[in-house]
Amino acid sequence: MQRIIYDEGIKKLEEFAKENKKILGFPIIPDQKLGTALWVSNREIRIKYIISVEKIKKFFEGLFEGKIYATKCLSCNELYFPPQTECGKCRIENVEWVELSGEGELITFTKIFVKPYSFSHYEDYIIGIAKLKEGINVTAWIEEKDIQKIKIGSKVRLKVTKRLPEEYLTYVITIIE
Repeated sequence: MQRIIYDEGIKKLEEFAKENKKILGFPIIPDQKLGTALWVSNREIRIKYIISVEKIKKFFEGLFEGKIYATKCLSCNELYFPPQTECGKCRIENVEWVELSGEGELITFTKIFVKPYSFSHYEDYIIGIAKLKEGINVTAWIEEKDIQKIKIGSKVRLKVTKRLPEEYLTYVITIIE
């Protein structure tokens, strides 16, 4: 439904831009909130990408095994999640893989009603940020669908799950208390 509304809105913008192009010579329309000039391109961009994950492949292997990994700099002990192979502080590739406990506390959450186009096929969903025992914050979807059952300060655990309909492994926040 959201995708249909989005597509209809884009069509209206394109029609308005087409009319303005006849009058002004440019496909420029005013932003509805700020009134600033917006160029409406007739080009469409469809993006599919293939990127190397060789250096962080252990993260994906961990998900397959039901584990969630971070990386830790061996020079300054900074912990990185999602994992990265170069320390942002030291600027060197000197990290080790660390399995996360997955246990922590929910520090905030919100329900997503207006989704990015590529997520518009999902029902409304809830995302949260959990502070793990290891001291890092992790953003993820919350497994619980009833927002009334979710409270800041709740004890949580990260859990590996398969997200449908794509059927790829990812992690979610599960409320445990």
